[in-house]
Amino acid sequence: MALAGVRVVELAGLAPAPFCGMILADFGAKVIRVDRTKVGMSLDTQGRGKRSVAINLKTSEGVTLLRKLCVQSDVVLEPYRKGVMEKLGLGPQELLKENPRLIYARLTGYGQSGPYANAAGHDINYVALSGLLSRLGRSGEKPCAPLNLIADFAGGGLSCALGIVLALLERTKSGKGQVIDASMVEGAAYVGSFAWKSRSIGMWDRPRGQNMLDGGAPFYDTYETADGKYMAVGAIEPQFYGQLLEGLELDAGALPPQMSFTDWPELRRIFIASFASKTQADWSRIFDGTDACVTPVLALDEASSHPHNQERASFVKDAGGEESPRPAPVLSRTPAQPCLACDPAIGEHTAEVLNEFGFTAADVDRMLAAGVVESSAVKAKL
Repeated sequence: MALAGVRVVELAGLAPAPFCGMILADFGAKVIRVDRTKVGMSLDTQGRGKRSVAINLKTSEGVTLLRKLCVQSDVVLEPYRKGVMEKLGLGPQELLKENPRLIYARLTGYGQSGPYANAAGHDINYVALSGLLSRLGRSGEKPCAPLNLIADFAGGGLSCALGIVLALLERTKSGKGQVIDASMVEGAAYVGSFAWKSRSIGMWDRPRGQNMLDGGAPFYDTYETADGKYMAVGAIEPQFYGQLLEGLELDAGALPPQMSFTDWPELRRIFIASFASKTQADWSRIFDGTDACVTPVLALDEASSHPHNQERASFVKDAGGEESPRPAPVLSRTPAQPCLACDPAIGEHTAEVLNEFGFTAADVDRMLAAGVVESSAVKAKL
């Protein structure tokens, strides 16, 4: 796999950092998740392919142990607020002195500088500060936050993974590591670059929810079907729009012009009535094989059963029967090979990992007895 041989230490967190770590693991990196001790269960739902070590960072020996893991790795991925790692003596300046090749990725909401650097927040706050939230929502309604995908995952975890891979690539030339300051506000804004750079061509001149790509256009929207399901329509170009009308059995000559903004409400009413006349399955049969840009809106538990997704094996099941998306993109020579074992329990691999880092069985037993580390290997096997 593409990242085979890369060793990553991921400090356990929520959502964005675990996703970043899972991406790296999916593509071959050896990712060690460092969990806290005295925690009943992990909240990391994206632990695929990782191993877990539980370390008590309230002890000096635990901090020393974590330092050793970090400086013997290629990447450190930490999701804490600014200053937390420095208080432990494990900030990037300290660790890079010991290992100049180390890549130290810091994934936070607001970044490592600025007046909000130490502030708490969540995806909705980061998307709000990025400017994007102001453009999300229906006409005449308040801004509406989508699933926590834009900042947490696209602008956060995925952006940070890109930064890590870029730093690994650069290291092959310079031999040096570096610090990655991954701000979810900036990552979200960067993902939304099109919204900024397309303003000059009038893409967003109208209020929220009244533009071509934000639900304002009747030919770029979702419509309820006779069975209470939905179809997604994205027939922007004239040739695609023509096929949409053909599938709906509508006469273009009897309809308002496609790009007449003032007639969009009337055109939408016509489309609503048309789509409500048949089931989702009926419309799928009508539009499959056309270029009308009409597709069914599938539920999460339906996506893997769609013929297209089935043929591409776009979803995988782990040993516990849990389904999730296959890693993307697909590389021709070194594709990702996602681990299909169940996600790791906290401390499941403590002894195994510490042995790899040079600790003897006696060392591990002593640290276990002293409460420096915890192991749930036996429990995990049961």
